[in-house]
Amino acid sequence: MKQYAADTVRKQILSVLAAWGMAPERAEITAEVMVDTDLLGIDSHGISMLPMYQRLIDAGKLDTGAEMVIEREGTSTAVVDGGHNLGHSTMVTAMQLATAKARETGVGVVTVRRSHHFGAAGYYARIAVDSGQIGLVTSTTPTKTVVPTRGSRPVLGTNPLAFAAPSANADEPFLLDMSTSTVAMNKVKVYDYLSKPLPAGWVLDGLAQPVTDSHAAYSQLREQQHGGLSPLGGTEALSSHKGYGLALMVQILAGALAGATFAPLREPSDPNDIGHFCLVIDPAFFGDREQFEASVSQIVDTLRAEPPASPDRPVLVPGDIERTVRAERLEGGIPLSEALVSEIRDICTQNEAPFHL
Repeated sequence: MKQYAADTVRKQILSVLAAWGMAPERAEITAEVMVDTDLLGIDSHGISMLPMYQRLIDAGKLDTGAEMVIEREGTSTAVVDGGHNLGHSTMVTAMQLATAKARETGVGVVTVRRSHHFGAAGYYARIAVDSGQIGLVTSTTPTKTVVPTRGSRPVLGTNPLAFAAPSANADEPFLLDMSTSTVAMNKVKVYDYLSKPLPAGWVLDGLAQPVTDSHAAYSQLREQQHGGLSPLGGTEALSSHKGYGLALMVQILAGALAGATFAPLREPSDPNDIGHFCLVIDPAFFGDREQFEASVSQIVDTLRAEPPASPDRPVLVPGDIERTVRAERLEGGIPLSEALVSEIRDICTQNEAPFHL
């Protein structure tokens, strides 16, 4: 794979978004979120999403020219309508709104409906951390990809959640960003691009047997007919009911509470209507802010100091790997597969957008 500077990747994303008719300010925010995601090593949710977005535009399910609207607002709460546009800039606004409310009242809760894919949830949880607050973000997803425990067909989405908290070291906040499935669908897509076999247990067929061929697995996930991703845990014996339960929790917060639709009940011709949920808590309303941040640092530093089972694999906490990858990619570039670059070239040709890769 060839590596590309972050500025080049950003320039390429911006040229495509502009060709799609996205407003400049929204496009800048969207590109920033996507590039940041790639820099962190979350290759499944950055520039690699452009081909999927193109398919959604072609199907009439994505309105890249729409603007978000704040429909309802209270002292600590708000409801946002995303207009069926990509969710990146909508969620940045929603989290900024939640952090402002938390600063005034201690807690800010904002829900978003009629939105769309927004990349990696962790980016938005970090917005709260940047203002010294705690952030929790959840989201529904546009496709049915996850088989419920004891099920044979996909019903749920990967339904991600992210949680972030500031620490005494401003450069090292606690950041958990995870799907409630064993793996995200887009990670299977990355393996498909690379023609790389899947670990057994990521994807199951209709008889709950592992599918390890990445091409067959990704095709199966896109068709959504049988089998699918396993809930976090993989199998019932390994407690997949816990991942299943977390996925339902996310669906209730980001779907039912936000007023977004539930994928199994949505007609194929209906808009995807993705929902998001934002919760921001200001630690200053519960005690001393600096004491809280010191306590978070104490927790994570204690874990990092634990003796590892293998000397070359130290104990880490969520966010450590991403910070390391970010430093490496800022220096060495973002790796993109030839297959992805070829698809992006086709998108540029289709939309008469400049090709920069």
